[in-house]
Amino acid sequence: MPVIKRRKIDYFKRKKTATLVILGLILIVFTFNYLKGENLLDGSRKFHANFDNVNGLATSAPVTINGLTVGKVQSITFNDDGKGSLNVTLLVENNFQFSENSTIEIYEPGLIGGKAIAIKPAFDGAANAKNGATLTSSIKLGMMETLDVSALQDKIAGVMVSADSLLTNINQIFDTKTKANLQLAIGELNTTISLFKNTSISLNELISSNQEKLNNTLSNVEGISEDLSKVTDDLSKKDISTVITSLEATLANANNLLNGIQQGKGTLGKLATDEQLYNNLVSATNELEELLRDFKLHPKRYTRILSKKEIPYQENKDN
Repeated sequence: MPVIKRRKIDYFKRKKTATLVILGLILIVFTFNYLKGENLLDGSRKFHANFDNVNGLATSAPVTINGLTVGKVQSITFNDDGKGSLNVTLLVENNFQFSENSTIEIYEPGLIGGKAIAIKPAFDGAANAKNGATLTSSIKLGMMETLDVSALQDKIAGVMVSADSLLTNINQIFDTKTKANLQLAIGELNTTISLFKNTSISLNELISSNQEKLNNTLSNVEGISEDLSKVTDDLSKKDISTVITSLEATLANANNLLNGIQQGKGTLGKLATDEQLYNNLVSATNELEELLRDFKLHPKRYTRILSKKEIPYQENKDN
């Protein structure tokens, strides 16, 4: 093989090897950054914020703007300020622009949801925040942190005292005598339930032993109801109009009779309207009553009238 040709082959081999090495290095860098949460092929922006305490914020925590997730926390590292402050790097994958005066706030998205980062955009007309800028930071207290622990402890202590007083009062109410009464009442209740049970058993036995009679009674009741239904049907089929006509004629005659009596017609009418006849009847009744009284008191006066023989009249010496 000529020397020139062999040199060309070696050159291409070295070039190919160099190309593969460069591509491998690029792939390693890309993979390393991707694992860190940074994609070299997209337009993500980085922002920084410093905190004295991140309150449990972790990497990969969501970053939100107005509640919308726009990125995540890339890293949390200590600053070289000798104070232990922390630098939080945010990776924002959204192109939404906001002012450089915007703030970055740590908050709790829920009771058990951990911590998250919220970008509070400022629309004050200032320049937009640039990639890599450090923004002002703040921490929003969670629900548990906003509670006044001392006041809560006082309320809990008050509740405990009230509960203790309640239990003491209950113990005073349920003294030995009351407990004995309750036990007695429960025993009597058990006795009553047993009696009800025995009564139920007896009733069931009575019904079972008289089942045939009960069936006959129900059959009789059913027959009576059918007979009543037939009677009702028969009455409904009668000529009610004739009965009503006869009743109207009878009432009309009664009205005529009453009108005649009121007008003084007939014996009843005269008795009802002639006052002189009424007075005569009253006077005759009174005289008849006096005659009967005299007959009872002086019967000898009337023996001559009642005797067939003529008896001379003699005055009664009792007079």
